[in-house]
Amino acid sequence: MDVLIHLFVGLHIIGIASLLGGFLTQMKAMGAGTARFVPAMLHGALTMLVTGVVLVGLNQAQDYSVDNIKIGVKLALLIVILGLVYVKRDDEKVEKGLFGLVGLLTVTNVFIAVLWT
Repeated sequence: MDVLIHLFVGLHIIGIASLLGGFLTQMKAMGAGTARFVPAMLHGALTMLVTGVVLVGLNQAQDYSVDNIKIGVKLALLIVILGLVYVKRDDEKVEKGLFGLVGLLTVTNVFIAVLWT
C-alpha cells in the first residue's frame, strides 16, 4: 500500500508542476496583458484534485493520521483555482489580477503542503 501512496504523491507533484509551470510560462505575457490560462493549468489542477482525494483515502485506509483542517484548506484553495481556470479557459486574455491570483493561490497551496505540520 505504501508503494501506491508514493505513486500518487508523485502524480500529485506532476499535477502541481503542470499548474505552476503553465502559470510561469505565461508570466511574460502577464506583463504585456495578454496572459491566458493554458490547458496544462487546467489538467494540472484536475490531476491535483483527483490524486489528492485518492491520497487522503489511501492514508485513512492505512490508519495514518490525516490533518483534516489542512486538507480542507488545501481543497478550498484548489477548488477556487480550478473554478477560475475552468471558467476562463477559453478567454483570449485574462486580467492581470485574476491571473496573478491563480499563481498566488497555487504557491500558497504548495507552502501549506510543505510548512503546515
